[in-house]
Formats: sequence, C-alpha cells, structure tokens
Amino acid sequence: MPEITASPNKSQAASTRRAREHAGRPFHGLIDAVLVPGPTTFDFDGAISEAHAQAVWTWLSRDIAPDLMRLDLPPDDPAAREALDRAMPEILQRARDAVTAGTANAEAERRLIVQVGGEAAYGRMAVVRNALKCRNLLEKAQSFGRAANSIGDEAGLAMALQSMPLNDHAVTAVLMQGAVGQVNNPTKLMQAVIRISGAATEQAISRAGFGPLVDAIFSHAQAQIPALQQHGAFADIDMVCRAIDRFHRLMRAVMGFVELNRLSRWSSIAAGLTTTVSELVEPKLKDVGPSINLALRRHAGTDRVDPDQLLAALNGCYVLATVRDCRDSLALNAVFDQTWQQVGQALEIHVQRNLELFRSNPSDRVTGQRLDAAIKMTELRFNGEYADVLKRARDSAERRVS
Repeated sequence: MPEITASPNKSQAASTRRAREHAGRPFHGLIDAVLVPGPTTFDFDGAISEAHAQAVWTWLSRDIAPDLMRLDLPPDDPAAREALDRAMPEILQRARDAVTAGTANAEAERRLIVQVGGEAAYGRMAVVRNALKCRNLLEKAQSFGRAANSIGDEAGLAMALQSMPLNDHAVTAVLMQGAVGQVNNPTKLMQAVIRISGAATEQAISRAGFGPLVDAIFSHAQAQIPALQQHGAFADIDMVCRAIDRFHRLMRAVMGFVELNRLSRWSSIAAGLTTTVSELVEPKLKDVGPSINLALRRHAGTDRVDPDQLLAALNGCYVLATVRDCRDSLALNAVFDQTWQQVGQALEIHVQRNLELFRSNPSDRVTGQRLDAAIKMTELRFNGEYADVLKRARDSAERRVS
C-alpha cells in the first residue's frame, strides 16, 4: 500500500489555518489586563485597543518572528503562552530593529504602516511594545488591585500606592490600567491618592505621579460602552446594568473628589464619556413605559401573555432601577424624572386592574401571570414592602378558591 502523505498545497493550507488560529488571541493573553474594547474616544499609554493589539500581533507573528511562534499549539494551550513569553525578548528586539529600519525614509515607513495594519495601529505600536516589556508586572498589578479591596484604612492604601514605580510614566500607566480593573471601589483609591498628593486638584495629583491612575479610571469607564450598545430581545440586560453601575463607580471616583479645571483634558474626557453613555442609556429609559403598557394590558379576543413583551418590560424596570442609583454620573435627570413618574403611574393602574380581575377569577392563569410580572416590576420601581402587600393580596384571592 503506498504511503499516504499530505500534498504541498494541503500542508500549506493547514499551516495557514494554524497561523490564523494562532493569531486569534493577541499574545496568548500575556497583556489581556490592559486590553480594552474599541473603538476608543481617547487613548493613553496604559490601555490598548483590542483591534490595535490584534494588528500588531498579526504583524509580529506573520512578518517579524514566525520562526519563534509555536504554530503547532492551540492559542489557549499554556505551553504556547510559555513559549511566547520565553521568545518575547528576541521578538521585541526584532520589532525594534524593524521599526528603526522602517523609519529610515518615507517610503520604508509607508510600507511598514501598511504591514502593521494602518496609521492607527502603527501609532500604538510603542504602547504595545511597552506593555509586552511589562508583561511580568501585570499579574502583580492585578494582585495589587485585588488586595486594595481588602485594605480598610486610607493610610494603608496610600502606603501601598506609594510603592508603585511612579517615576516611570509608561510603566505606571500600564500598571494602573491592570490594577484598576480589579478594584471594586475606585473611590478608595482616589481618596488615598488625594491624601498622598496633599490636595484634590489636577495639578497636585499629576505632580505626585498619579495622573495615569485617573486616566486608567477613565479608560475602564470607557470600556463599559460596548455593553450598552446592545439592543433588541437578545440584549444581556444583566450586562447592561453591570456596565451602568461600573461606569458610575468609576466616574464618581474622579468627578466626586477631584477638582477638575473646566477646560482641562480630564474635564473634556469626562464630559465626552458622560455624553456618550447617557445617549446610549436614554433610549432604553424611554422604552420602559411603552413596554410596560404592552406587556400588562389585556388582549382583545383570546387573552394571552406575550413572554417577549413581559421580558422587555421587566428588563426596562431593571435598567430604570439601576439608573436611579447611578444618575449622578449621567446626564439624564429630565428623562429619568419623567420616565420614573410615568412608570410609577402605569404600574399602579395595571396592578390595580389585574388584581381586581384576579380577585374576580383567581383561576385565570393569564391574569395571574400578568399580575405576578406586575408585582415584580412594582418591587423594582417602588420597594419590596409594597410588593409584599400586593403578594399577600394575590395569595388571599387565590386561597378563597382553594
């Protein structure tokens, strides 16, 4: 029987597929701590757009050091990450040499820009290289962020913050980006920073070396935007609410404690982020009232419950309750106040109407489902005590026929 061997074309195709799979996760997770979803409205030296990281990674693995890549291993194999980590000093040296050669003249630089994936990715290459140099410090930065959650006193947290390499802006930026992602209450960090700086002004915080911390907080606030861009029946409302809450915590850490100059860079970033997030949340608020009316009204002819309408109404109430707790970080006061009042009035009407129908016919399954949903929405809009009163009224009506 003749020996079966792969044809050159098939072997080359398999190699190409492996290379594409290899490039699927930038740097096998070595710098995941500083990657942020794009597009970004502002950049700083500690955060890297996922798209830019992917472009640089593709360039390195394809053009700079394909011989140093373990294309035979899947991207999530720890051995692939370890091999890449060992080869990284050589990869970075080759990348540095390629950039030096590419900037020798305009034509060479033009070709390099095309290879890397465009002006935007090329402009962020130095930041990617710096993150790769600091890759072994990122886990320590994340550990610091997790540890900060358990440091109770401000003085202890201030002492821990002063152990960071604040004199090296590029390194500090990367470490702050990695640390803030693990901090549950960024306000604690800012209070400690103000204690160290001796004042809450932008100038004092920057002089103390903590400017990158503020940038990192804004960067993580910006990273919540993609979660808010979900629409339709398949939107993950839990993720939306978590993003709004996280945005609020991050923004309040700066806006609530730092004295920002009206025309400063930080003021501009904060205003831009607040406007963007508010514009994404506003339509979700405006939809709450109509969704409740659609979900809780009786249908002509054969009455029925529409699960999609009920889910949309309930999701809207969750968003409304989240915005209520986070409104200080959003430019939505007028819209929120109007929606809050309208939803309260609508729920009172629908709850009363459905409760009366249920009392007259407790065996009506459709009315019972609609009433249960209305009570849950009431709990979100009003409070648990009011919802408990309605639950007891429902149970009392049900017991009369049992």
